[in-house]
Amino acid sequence: MNIEAEIEKISYHPQMCDPLPVFRIDDFKSGQAFRRGRFLLEYDEQESFAISYWTSPKRTRTYPYGRVYDTLNVDNRITIIPFVKDEGIDGDRDFLQWDTVSLMSLLKVYVIPAFYKTAKKSSRNPNKITTQEFDYDYLLDRLNMFADFNQSDAVHWNLKEIQEQIVHVAELAKRHYLGISRRTGVELHSPDGLDERIQRMGEDIASYRAYSRTQAQSARERERVTRHEQERVSGDKSIITIKNFIGGYYYWTVDEASIIRDKLLLVEKKHSRKSRLPHMGDIKDAFLKMVLFTNLSRVMADGNHYTPFPVIGLTSDSLQGFCHSAMDDSQIEKFFKRNAFSDRARTLVGRIFQEGRTNHFFVSISSPEVDVRRVLDA
Repeated sequence: MNIEAEIEKISYHPQMCDPLPVFRIDDFKSGQAFRRGRFLLEYDEQESFAISYWTSPKRTRTYPYGRVYDTLNVDNRITIIPFVKDEGIDGDRDFLQWDTVSLMSLLKVYVIPAFYKTAKKSSRNPNKITTQEFDYDYLLDRLNMFADFNQSDAVHWNLKEIQEQIVHVAELAKRHYLGISRRTGVELHSPDGLDERIQRMGEDIASYRAYSRTQAQSARERERVTRHEQERVSGDKSIITIKNFIGGYYYWTVDEASIIRDKLLLVEKKHSRKSRLPHMGDIKDAFLKMVLFTNLSRVMADGNHYTPFPVIGLTSDSLQGFCHSAMDDSQIEKFFKRNAFSDRARTLVGRIFQEGRTNHFFVSISSPEVDVRRVLDA
């Protein structure tokens, strides 16, 4: 199924942002703060910034959305994304895509493109590098610029970073990876792909945007036919193209999509083999996708208009039966007793359901063989 949709505005009220550990500038400069995936930085006596960072620019590799989600309840929220991450000739190499930045703009998240300065040879594979660290002095310089710029919105800041800084960041990334390769003796990927991006960005940002989108579309096609352990889906994945009001396009897959009367079910699945619930990071990854799915307008599937019905389906091999966010307390309690849920797990399910009710999406918790459409009909 091919799905097309638009987003005119974002309205979302996160309910499950974790408290952020607090760090100061010295912790930022030393890299100590980056031992946590997201943190609150006390920049000075007047200002604090909620900061998250991506270990890779590819969102499907390390699931950074959960980190970004935990900053959504702070006005000044920044995410740091490496322009490129090269893991060595036996590893992956991923690049920052234009529409990742566009998505962050939509979420009112300020982006600082970054580069890795140091790394070590992997002890497990001599053809890979590990323990990559950012250039923290560079990041502090950009943070100082942001402190003078933060009266403006994320759209303008992010566009300025792409237009004025991204070529410089890419060149620094290339230079430092050459140095890392020399110091560690690890062969990295050919610089040709990086050189091509630098050339395109230097000539015309529009050319880079078009090239980046071509790469994103190709990645989506690979994702469409890939099955992950974190997902247990029924049938084939569908593809969705979302256009936003600032000209961004998002090329995503939907784990399950089906039509019930005039509604188009858009199901994001998360699975656990042993625990009764998937990892909280995976659940928050799904929440961030709900930010988009709950704000879709003019949704079309295979040429026909539908009303979107966003769903998170949480499954586990340890569960029997199902419950969902539209059930009453007595029905949910029966599910809890049947599956011997602890008090802590019960509280967590209640909070997850509240996230769905507050933001108008449906949450189902079940064994893997239960079809979401059966849950909705029950």
